[in-house]
Amino acid sequence: MKMKLVSSVILCTILLLPTIAFAEVSNGNIGYGFTPGRLWATMDAVLGLISAILAGLSLARSAGRFGTGSGRRGAIVAMVVGLVVIAYAGVHVTIFPGGPGTGDGRIGAIFAIVFGLTSMVLAGLTLARSRRTG
Repeated sequence: MKMKLVSSVILCTILLLPTIAFAEVSNGNIGYGFTPGRLWATMDAVLGLISAILAGLSLARSAGRFGTGSGRRGAIVAMVVGLVVIAYAGVHVTIFPGGPGTGDGRIGAIFAIVFGLTSMVLAGLTLARSRRTG
């Protein structure tokens, strides 16, 4: 397991070296590093990914593939967290007007919205399945 992790880190580093080496600043408004906008978008995306995973696990539980129970509680939590993620990422997209590469984290916020929507769809499927089975 550790060898796969080390190999993937080395591969990613090798693939990113040309990008880092030949990056040019064209007009000075390109942001490098971990800016506050990127931090906010990363936190949104991570929270959205966690809620999507929770929704997927609750859907698997409702199908009887993982544990026992209906998965209803996990679906409700995933739906609420997904809604919060969509709201925060939507605010982020409206507050930071910069495009990709400016350091505003707009792409991360868009990914967070996608993760939040995925979580809400999976949670909705889980709740519909739990209502059918009683």
